[in-house]
Amino acid sequence: MAKRHRLLVVGNWKMNPRTLKEAEKLFLEVQKGVKSGEVIIAPPFPFISDLHLLSRMKRIKLAAQDIFFDTHGAHTGEVSLPMLKSVGVTASIVGHSERRERGESNAEIYKDIQTLIKHRTLAIVCVGEKTRNNDHHGDYFNAVETQLVAALKNLKPAELKYIVVAYEPVWAIGTRNDATPEDVGEMKLFIRKVLSDRFNRVAAAKVPILYGGSVNKENAGALIEKGGVDGFLVGGASLKAKEFLSIIEEASYAIART
Repeated sequence: MAKRHRLLVVGNWKMNPRTLKEAEKLFLEVQKGVKSGEVIIAPPFPFISDLHLLSRMKRIKLAAQDIFFDTHGAHTGEVSLPMLKSVGVTASIVGHSERRERGESNAEIYKDIQTLIKHRTLAIVCVGEKTRNNDHHGDYFNAVETQLVAALKNLKPAELKYIVVAYEPVWAIGTRNDATPEDVGEMKLFIRKVLSDRFNRVAAAKVPILYGGSVNKENAGALIEKGGVDGFLVGGASLKAKEFLSIIEEASYAIART
């Protein structure tokens, strides 16, 4: 059996919380409670610098929710990677389904990933199908493969060390149609196969694969054990310290059992 990756849990705060004071309180509560695994928090841009100052011994790493591919220039409203790295950012989410829904293209996502790799910064690459019909397996597999291949084209096998893949089935986010551990495990194996075919098995095996889609304390263990993922990309639950920490704890126990 292949050696499991170390547990990785990413909290995507999206456009929350409302104030810096609330963000600092949440961050400190999570930081105090983290006992195991690697934890990355992606707060809104205005809070990153202040949260970096609160981070003790790098127990929690900071990520951006997105970057702009250029490093400087006349790009009103955009934020560059060098700016973000200067205030403690070590990773960025790329291609989140909410940004794809607003028109972010595969070409733009590719440029962002190239920028992250150039600056030796971790790219958390989101992929996922909008709908799933189990009578047409090829449809949702093809959707994920298209996104993944477009995002990682021209990469060298050695550059995969800067890549994390986060599988987020859009149909299971914020709905009652939760993906089962079997659904997740099926797609995790498919993603690994796409990476192996595109690069090689050794390089592909080193890429952590996360799951994002209504993760909670109750399903975290099964998603690790039966779904085979290496951790989670957590949205709403990451805004409640107790709930977020319980997901990390359950996932840690599950990793230890496998």
